Amino acid sequence: MIEWGPLLITLKLALTTTSLLFIVAIPFAYWLAYSEARIKFLFEALVALPLVLPPSVLGFYLLVTFSNNSSIGAYLAHHFDVNIPFTFTGLVVGSMIYSLPFMVQPIQVGFQNLSPSLKEASYTLGKSRWQTLIRVLLPNIRTSLLTGIVLCFAHTIGEFGVVLMIGGNLDETRVASIAIYDSVNRLDYSAAHTYSFILLLFSFTILMLVYLFNKKGFSSVK
Repeated sequence: MIEWGPLLITLKLALTTTSLLFIVAIPFAYWLAYSEARIKFLFEALVALPLVLPPSVLGFYLLVTFSNNSSIGAYLAHHFDVNIPFTFTGLVVGSMIYSLPFMVQPIQVGFQNLSPSLKEASYTLGKSRWQTLIRVLLPNIRTSLLTGIVLCFAHTIGEFGVVLMIGGNLDETRVASIAIYDSVNRLDYSAAHTYSFILLLFSFTILMLVYLFNKKGFSSVK
């Protein structure tokens, strides 16, 4: 017998993280793609850091940074009544940082692969940078946008180390991956199998739909 709470929390976390990162990643990826700033390499390294950093390390430093014993955590708790550790908000913060490269990098590559003539033609017609971004550039990187969304969503669903460190194992923060771990520790392999199969089926269905969409989009272009 499984509890549906961890699955619902996982879905809510993936949707929230993906939606927020999509908003943040577009201007950030645009800057990384077109900026000529000398320190751009530093930001690219920071974005890619979660790809090589153990999730438990990231989760630990987030826990230390936002705990009530730290100046940042104490400030947030005292002035805004916001507590990050062991809350759903903490899960979102940790997931956004850990999934950042999966959203930013595909969009950045999409911008970089566009022909410079698209921007130049748009500016020649009197369009602003904002209008050019919304009406010209983004429609031409639909595949990159979709790739970023799917990778971020799927990655968030499978997170374990970060969410365990920053969110703990409470009723309001127990995601499916933690529920699987708990089930295995209790030797309840039936529950672990059910959780795992649901996540497997859900992830496979999403990827299948994405590949189908990309195939149809490519065929329509041809």
